[in-house]
Amino acid sequence: MADNLSRRKLFVGTGLAAASGLVSPAPAMAAEEFDVVVVGAGAAGMTAALTVAKRGLSCVVVEKAPVFGGSAARSGAGIWIPCNPVLAAAGVRDDPQQAAAYLAAVVGDAVPAARQNAFLSNGPAMISFVMANSPLRFRWMEGYSDYYPELPGGMPNGRSIEPDMFDGNLLGPELARLNPPYIPTPPGLVVFSADYKWLNLAAVNPKGTAVSAACLARGTEAALKGQKPLTMGQSLAGALRAGLLAANVPVWLNTPLLDLHSEGGKVTGVVVSRGGTETLVRARRGVIVGSGGFEHNASMRAQYQQQPIGTEWTVGASSNTGDGIRAGARAGAALALMDDAWWGPAIPLPEEPWFCLAERTLPGGLIVNTAGQRFVNEAAPYSDVVHTMYQRGHTAAWLVVDQHYRNKYLFKDVLPTLPFPDAWYSSGAVVKSWTVDGLATAMGVPQNALRATVSRFNGFARSGDDADFRRGESVYDHYYTDPGVYPDSCLAPLWLAPYYAFKIVPGDLGTKGGLVTDARARVLRQDGSAIPGLYAAGNASAAVMGRSYAGAGSTIGPAMTFGYIAGKDV
Repeated sequence: MADNLSRRKLFVGTGLAAASGLVSPAPAMAAEEFDVVVVGAGAAGMTAALTVAKRGLSCVVVEKAPVFGGSAARSGAGIWIPCNPVLAAAGVRDDPQQAAAYLAAVVGDAVPAARQNAFLSNGPAMISFVMANSPLRFRWMEGYSDYYPELPGGMPNGRSIEPDMFDGNLLGPELARLNPPYIPTPPGLVVFSADYKWLNLAAVNPKGTAVSAACLARGTEAALKGQKPLTMGQSLAGALRAGLLAANVPVWLNTPLLDLHSEGGKVTGVVVSRGGTETLVRARRGVIVGSGGFEHNASMRAQYQQQPIGTEWTVGASSNTGDGIRAGARAGAALALMDDAWWGPAIPLPEEPWFCLAERTLPGGLIVNTAGQRFVNEAAPYSDVVHTMYQRGHTAAWLVVDQHYRNKYLFKDVLPTLPFPDAWYSSGAVVKSWTVDGLATAMGVPQNALRATVSRFNGFARSGDDADFRRGESVYDHYYTDPGVYPDSCLAPLWLAPYYAFKIVPGDLGTKGGLVTDARARVLRQDGSAIPGLYAAGNASAAVMGRSYAGAGSTIGPAMTFGYIAGKDV
């Protein structure tokens, strides 16, 4: 609050002293005014701004980074929204009661039922709204199972959708200001998120080969039409930005939030730095915070989260340093889930961490701790794997594979049989040996233990029954696996030298703790009362998924939905 008061002193010269109750003379501050101010140009913020604009209110989006799109632009852009119109058009039968039962089973009592219901009831309308008011279109990610399909209401064939291709030409000069993707699409290809599971298998599976050809055909068609094809997070962020352009909503880049501005107990604007000048941007109706999490704020991570933790293991947008969360806390907001994140096993490569999806699930690999022993179902939902790493004290781990695995599968962007970059070895992210004992020595784990672990795992692989961790029992376990492997597509023995081990650390897609909000996306105080004029959505707010993860897109789906809810409520 001290920071807030010091900034309020600056308003005296512009006639704001009466409103703030301060009387000390101070320099004037530049000021602008809109009906609504949205903080953050990610999926949550841009959806909120589009909602506000289409209801006839004036709006501005202020964005700290020199680019728009946030973490959403970097992502695969899966969107988990039950009963949405894209699923219905694809002939997928979903049921609101089943969806509610499933979400309740996944989330438990960590999140009030009213917030869960608000997400479920508004999600389909949000999808219809963005399709009607932007070039954004979607595809069903067929076969991408809910993460716990065995729970009541779970869907083995999946509820997740992703953006269809978007022509970047529609953005004009704004295309140059789109945050780049985490995984660049190979030149000449048009690749959807749902394609990656098959591209990993292109060397060994006919469908993988067919999907590769389809990606090339799409790329060729787009080139012939003069398009700049965008997919995944690039499509999501680009199409939302195009919607804002059509609605005449300004997006101010390089405009970090300094603080919220309040008058008479109500949030009435924000203080930002614009062009090096502190600027008060008034909001007649309210402020919607969609500024992302705090994954790149080392001090906040050290304060709220378990050790070991670090900003170097996250793949979230680099601008996410918790600015909106801290400003909300100064205004009296309650915080929740600050110790949690959208976790996933990551390999700390020298260029940036690699978030492991397929690599840890494909047959012929296993994860061990520093004692050389398995401790988790490697194919489980990625957040569960890291929760287990922390709970059992195995935050230093290794993914072990053999050359047979390397001969068959893409690893990150390294094609089968090709060598890994020297920098991976020199950084210590990967080690290699012609024997299991030699690999254990390079890893720093007991030789006898690793040898016994690999031998036991190989027995499970041959029988198709993982008696220790039940890998392969859930439908979800099989999404990124190789259907050509029998008797269980999750499991294959390690037998062909050389052997490789990749360092595994607790990575994340972003933090999931933040400002506590209600079913209307209003920010709440510790006593449960709403702070007038203040809303939040996305990773700046405590996640509606609680400590779990319902399916692919459980970050972006709720972020957009609560941005939509906030815009409507404002």
